[in-house]
Amino acid sequence: MLTLYERLVIVAADSYEGGDDLTLGNVKRDAGPMMELGASGLKRSAGYINEEFLPALKGRKAIQVFREMSENDPIVGALLFAVDRLLRQIEWRVEPASQKPEDKQVAEFIESCMDDMSHTWDEFISEVLTMLPYGWSWHEIVYKKRVGPWENDPRKRSKHNDGKIGWRKIPIRSQETLQRWVFDDTGGIKGMVQLAPPKYETVLIPIERSLLFRPSTVKNSPEGRSFLRNAYRPWYYKKRLEEIEGIGIERDLAGLPVAKVPHDYLSAKKGSEKAKVVDAFRKMVRSVRRDEQEGVVIPTQYDQDTKQPLFDFQLLTSGGGRTFDTNSIIQRYEQRILMTVLADFIMVGHEGTGSYALHTDKTGLFRASINSISQAIADVLNRFAIPRLLAINGMKVNEFPQFVPGDVDPPDLNQLSSFMGQMASAGVQWFPDPELEKFIRQAARLPKLDETKEQVLETEKRQAEVMRIAQQRMEALQLQQQAAQGVEQMKQAQMATEQQKMGLEQQARRQPLEEEQAAMQTAQQRMQTEHQAARMPHEQAQTEMQTEQQRIGLERESTHGMKQQEMQTRQQELSVKEQEELQRMTPEQRAKLNQKPDSKK
Repeated sequence: MLTLYERLVIVAADSYEGGDDLTLGNVKRDAGPMMELGASGLKRSAGYINEEFLPALKGRKAIQVFREMSENDPIVGALLFAVDRLLRQIEWRVEPASQKPEDKQVAEFIESCMDDMSHTWDEFISEVLTMLPYGWSWHEIVYKKRVGPWENDPRKRSKHNDGKIGWRKIPIRSQETLQRWVFDDTGGIKGMVQLAPPKYETVLIPIERSLLFRPSTVKNSPEGRSFLRNAYRPWYYKKRLEEIEGIGIERDLAGLPVAKVPHDYLSAKKGSEKAKVVDAFRKMVRSVRRDEQEGVVIPTQYDQDTKQPLFDFQLLTSGGGRTFDTNSIIQRYEQRILMTVLADFIMVGHEGTGSYALHTDKTGLFRASINSISQAIADVLNRFAIPRLLAINGMKVNEFPQFVPGDVDPPDLNQLSSFMGQMASAGVQWFPDPELEKFIRQAARLPKLDETKEQVLETEKRQAEVMRIAQQRMEALQLQQQAAQGVEQMKQAQMATEQQKMGLEQQARRQPLEEEQAAMQTAQQRMQTEHQAARMPHEQAQTEMQTEQQRIGLERESTHGMKQQEMQTRQQELSVKEQEELQRMTPEQRAKLNQKPDSKK
């Protein structure tokens, strides 16, 4: 069975070999998924980029134009200055990959390198921001071995003496010193060829020792895209209008110079005295200015017939207003310049229009764009600067720490306190948390947290974390127990269902037997009924005999009872008579009657 890699190799070879309708080029049979087939489409030749369609913005001309825009235009200069100040005030920190001690030590090492360069971190960020007007910024990474602050060699001097390799500096390689780019076969950037003063020697700076910053990229061009590219057109017209306006105002204040000379002077041959006089007047017209040295010297010569001066010089004024309001036109172009970088909120209120809500929305967009610039810088540092620094020190980690830039705007304390209060009422426990307390103190510009208290809070945080993990484990065990109980209940339910099924099957099997038994019982009842019907005459005769016997018995009992009653009546009568005789007898007679006869006699 073929592997996925082998299948992809076969598909690539079978799909792209030449001879089809698309007239595609041949591809090798071993062109697997690891081989790059296409290209970005970047127009380059001999190390030069040819993507720009305006001649004024190609090559070194673009650098000159963008430099003029950033250094000679008040709107563009103020904009870049504001962006520079905003980005330089944010705080950069290094977040460890995890809370493990080894990851925290790596993050602390990176932070120590940030603070141990020959230039400050803010100065480095300021030079990186030159990518905004020029579209790119190239920086060479220079390392040093940290041998302590007492080292005489400045290339080795460091605040630390741990023997590790850190950053000595990350200087810019100016955009004006670019001679050409070096690409590989696939269009990847290999390096920058520099020709810089004062030596003016050609030097190749490889990408492996450099950092390339770009605000945005098109076709992976090393020159990126200038922050001011879309502002070029309004800037160009604004510049021209300001020049025309300045000339117009000067002419309007000074007046239009008009010189009058005789006709024969104007038609004189070149090089003659009359032609020289005309040239002098023309030079006078072109060079007249309103200053402390203004003045005109002309000959006083009059026509003999008309008595009018042959030569005259005047300054004519318009005597009225301008046809166009150049101020509003220039403001329109200024607004368009700011619109290209989402900074047109600066003009809100300048013309007596706009609202606070609109201003807030636009400033929010501008802040978001500024935050994206800082994040772009952080991405380059995280992808290239940190891994190279750790690799050169032989520090192998599973995950790298990250540069994290702060927000441009400080947090709103009212909104922050309201949010924390609402979450606390919902059950969220904010403290103890040293990192959170540091953030709140920094946001509120409060004194830093004491180290001893910080250690105590850190210990409490770890204990709370241990309790949280234990609680999670307990909850997991409870869930497992509940799951086991659920499984047991399911088994019992299945058993009950199975038993019910077996009962139904038994009932189904017993039903024919029960029906047979019911039929037998019915037959027995029928037979008993028939037997009882057959016995009824016999039983009736027996009943009659029993009735008769009972009648005879009653008669006999009645007769016997009457006889016994008669005998009792007779005995009672005899007893009464004996009593009466006893009473009539004398005591001696009663004694003799009661005396027992002598047994001997």
